[in-house]
Amino acid sequence: MTEATVQALNGLRDLSMVKWYIIPLLSIVFYIYTKEIKLARTTGNWNAVFAGLAVFGVDFFNETWNGWVMYLTQRSALWTTPGDTALRTMVGWNIEIIFMFLILGIVYYHTLSESTIEKIWGIPEKWFWAVGYAAFAVFIECLLNIGGHLVWEYPFWNLSFKGIWLIFFFGYFHFYCAAILVISLKKMKHKIITLVIIYSIPAIMNIIAFGFLSWNY
Repeated sequence: MTEATVQALNGLRDLSMVKWYIIPLLSIVFYIYTKEIKLARTTGNWNAVFAGLAVFGVDFFNETWNGWVMYLTQRSALWTTPGDTALRTMVGWNIEIIFMFLILGIVYYHTLSESTIEKIWGIPEKWFWAVGYAAFAVFIECLLNIGGHLVWEYPFWNLSFKGIWLIFFFGYFHFYCAAILVISLKKMKHKIITLVIIYSIPAIMNIIAFGFLSWNY
């Protein structure tokens, strides 16, 4: 295994690593979702909550298959987060990343106007902001990689031109595609079913890995 993988596995899901700043961060996430749910119960529009859950659900899937890559190769995941954290949940996932992705979809939703036909530079605004937020996330990820906080091991997933496009499409852009899909559905039942599917896939993958195969990633 790579040095970064060994470091990432060290203290994995170790509650002794927990730091007190988790508590205010958790309170902020609770506050945001409580406000959005209260507003949704008044207006009947649950899209902000659903967008938040969709983005986080796809991130849950991303981190799950990334862990599978680590375990199956016995070398490294595509990305690892070996640095300091208040809690490392998977080799490429920590509590700080979790809190960020829990609210990112809500931030994205509130960037959109009330119009369903609004365009920016000739592009439907939902897709314009999906590209914009994904590109910004890639930029931040590159900075984290340069700083050694986020480690990439494989030559196809790095700072090269090809690597950046892979990170853009498979690291972030599809998060917003999922959010767009969910908020574009007309019926509440279909929105909920889509979210259930998004969460069921990584949940089943983790049950298989942890419950039946005793994997650790």
